[in-house]
Amino acid sequence: MDNQKTLQNLMEAFAGESQANRKYSAYSKKAEAEGKKNAAKLFKAASDAEILHAQKHFEVAGKIMSTVENLNDAIKGENHEYQSMYPEFLKVAQEEGNQAAVRTFTYALKAEEVHARLYKEALENIEQEEEVFYYLCPVCGNIEKVVPEKCPICGVPGTKFIKY
Repeated sequence: MDNQKTLQNLMEAFAGESQANRKYSAYSKKAEAEGKKNAAKLFKAASDAEILHAQKHFEVAGKIMSTVENLNDAIKGENHEYQSMYPEFLKVAQEEGNQAAVRTFTYALKAEEVHARLYKEALENIEQEEEVFYYLCPVCGNIEKVVPEKCPICGVPGTKFIKY
């Protein structure tokens, strides 16, 4: 039995649910900022539901492999983003004079390069038992292994970083 159409549908559903998750999360933050607590909670619950859907579709599609394979896949994806995708997006935004897009693409490009490096380090140290902590910049998405005084990408104070 050929499951190619089902696999294609699972991946399309994964993409749609993933986008809905992020969109509803953004809507939740906006509703919260406007003091609309009930709408914010509903958007947050729906966002979390979309994560559940996306993860199950991805799993059923057979896309979750061993940790080593997943790290290699993550490295490949991050490399593509910072080496190919974001440079092209950045070029177009600059040509069109969209400074907000230039800023967000620049932050993402620089952060994705860091992510690729961290995934590579994790792969190289896959058997390490000592626990490592990661710190996320809530503005640009940079990840550090030590809280910096300020984010080297966007300059936000290190006190704002989120610990993982």
